[in-house]
Amino acid sequence: MDVVMLSRIQFAVTVFFHFIFVPLTLGLSVLLAIMETMYVRTGNEMYKRMVKFWGKLFIINFTLGVVTGITLEFQFGTNWSRYSEYVGDIFGSLLAIEASTSFFLESTFIAVWFFGWEKVSKRVHCMCIWLVALASNMSAFWIIMANAFMQNPVGYKMVDGKPQLADFFAVITNPYGIGEFAHTVSSSWMVGGLFVIGISAWHLVRKNEMELFKSSFKIASIFFLIFSLTTAAAGHHQGQIAAKYQPAKLAAMESHWETGTNVPMYLLTWPNAENTGNAIQALPIPGALSILAYNNPNAEVIGLNDIPAEDRPPVLPTFISFRLMVALGSFFPLLGIALFVWRKKIEEKTFVLKVLPWLIPLPYIAIMLGWTVTEVGRQPWIVHKLLRTSEAASPIEASMVVWSIVAFTVIYTFLGLLDIYLLRKYAMKGPK
Repeated sequence: MDVVMLSRIQFAVTVFFHFIFVPLTLGLSVLLAIMETMYVRTGNEMYKRMVKFWGKLFIINFTLGVVTGITLEFQFGTNWSRYSEYVGDIFGSLLAIEASTSFFLESTFIAVWFFGWEKVSKRVHCMCIWLVALASNMSAFWIIMANAFMQNPVGYKMVDGKPQLADFFAVITNPYGIGEFAHTVSSSWMVGGLFVIGISAWHLVRKNEMELFKSSFKIASIFFLIFSLTTAAAGHHQGQIAAKYQPAKLAAMESHWETGTNVPMYLLTWPNAENTGNAIQALPIPGALSILAYNNPNAEVIGLNDIPAEDRPPVLPTFISFRLMVALGSFFPLLGIALFVWRKKIEEKTFVLKVLPWLIPLPYIAIMLGWTVTEVGRQPWIVHKLLRTSEAASPIEASMVVWSIVAFTVIYTFLGLLDIYLLRKYAMKGPK
């Protein structure tokens, strides 16, 4: 295996592991802000205990997220130095803004919030968690805009064969990035909602702190429903953005091979990339792909056979990841509606309460599948139409990457087990 593929595997391992922590940070921070606002407005001490309980789990997740995120920055120098040299004028500026504004704001106020109980006024304390939530989600904005430049390069001019920043406003209003941000943040808020729902359900089955966990469940069920619907809408919009700017990705997502108009969507499909077609193709919905991609049944959808073979993304992983993501994304709103309807008498739904904790991983899985579609579907480009992935890796020996993959896997496995242990321990302990 060559150094490019090994570097891709290493980056995938580290970024996927890091992103286990990111969605919960984004979603739970907002939920904590809502809960503490309710405490400030009502003066009900139960809400204060609620915030402290969920806040403890938030801090555990946040701390491990910071630790695992640091290594990602270094890989742009160790594994992807040619990429960094090529696009650093744009990519580096966005990461610098994220670190010097959002991350420092987040880190400062999370310390004030965690250690500031009884030391500052209720309103100031509540403001701190709102600032943490704002900074966390703004941090995601800057990073996603950096990624969006890789998907749809805008706001640059070529100088000495390299892109240099020419229009910062164009970069941060990149339509690909706006859609990507909306889809990522709404799905992350959905993660926070189901996390609170699942743990609350575990305690409700055992009749622990009924008032506190029933209230947590009600708040989170409304939150989850709203953002499961928002995620589905944002995902549909992002699919149309991909159709406009990355037609090869859309074709791989649907395993669509022949260019045409009024293109159907096949409910039963299995790609056969070696024969440039599908091994299975059945149950068509007439015109559905044209409608979904362009809101027009007569719109033309480019097929993979009209894209040069060297410019096609890997079809099978992109297709499978997309189908599984869509399946989960369709399930979440149905789950959200059911939980919203049951929220006032959820303690009577014993079977549902027993199942809910096991559903907590599902939105995490859906998000990972979405990022697989985003990143694998962009190949063979690391910066779309500007720089190929094969030209971006550092000139290092493959053996060096092998050993670092092993080291990262061992360390991250330990951190993952530690995170699960700590979250499980304090989640089961309750608000003592």
